Amino acid sequence: MTMSIHLARIRIPRFREQNGIDAPTATVAELARWIKEHKRLLVLTGAGCSTASGIPAYRDNSGSWQRRDPIMYQDFLHSAKIRRRYWARSFLGWPLMQQAKPNNSHIVLATLEQQGRVAQLITQNVDNLHRSAGHANYINLHGALSDVTCLQCQQHLSRDRLQELLSDINTQWQAEVLGINPDGDVELDKQAYPGFNVADCPNCSGTLKPRVVFFGESVPPARMQRVNQAINACDAVLAVGTSLVVWSGYRIVRDAANAGLPVAAINNGRTRADNFLQFKLDGDCGDRLMSVLEVIG
Repeated sequence: MTMSIHLARIRIPRFREQNGIDAPTATVAELARWIKEHKRLLVLTGAGCSTASGIPAYRDNSGSWQRRDPIMYQDFLHSAKIRRRYWARSFLGWPLMQQAKPNNSHIVLATLEQQGRVAQLITQNVDNLHRSAGHANYINLHGALSDVTCLQCQQHLSRDRLQELLSDINTQWQAEVLGINPDGDVELDKQAYPGFNVADCPNCSGTLKPRVVFFGESVPPARMQRVNQAINACDAVLAVGTSLVVWSGYRIVRDAANAGLPVAAINNGRTRADNFLQFKLDGDCGDRLMSVLEVIG
């Protein structure tokens, strides 16, 4: 039976309140040996993989939100005001996503796949940087910002094409960017929103939505089936650059550990699932992965 999961807004100021168990630490050499010992490795990545590409993470090392809470799915569906807020932020933030390039984390993981050491990659990120790095066998757990769909007629269009439509109808609109937020949007003063025009579907004038899983929205069942198959087919799980606070990522590690699979992590700070980890390397995941690749050769 396929599970449907939701992205919940979870506040955990300190992971120690979640559980009092810290994962054992390991060396780069030990992780390199561990990777070579497991021939069907499943890698789960999070926002820490993309920070070196200029895309901020939602959380700090303690798991606390660094910026505003994300827009909730039901709010986006039912409020034109919320949709205007979302697309105004996205309009000014999308160029950052367009310009973002893969960093060492993406490149090393793609290299390990090419060496036959990574059987499957699942990413919680929506930036498509694993694809840009040449990774072939991956699952975008939460979708990708590069695609947009109409909620009425289901027609798809690229985010680049939508950017052109938004540019055409907002030639006089200007706003000051107050900060860069995760997932391709920016921080704006609330006075900027009323003058922004939202583009409708070119086909039916319906409501457009990025093809990503919003907080409060379910991961599509077919995608979850692929995730379940990946867990069943692997012999170990490596979590990279994720605090595992969001349920969809945490559930993958939990289910793998409960199935008796060894689980390790590379992360800058604690994770929600430290009690499930065989060991962990603390620090920047790009630097750690580069060191691991040097040892593997």
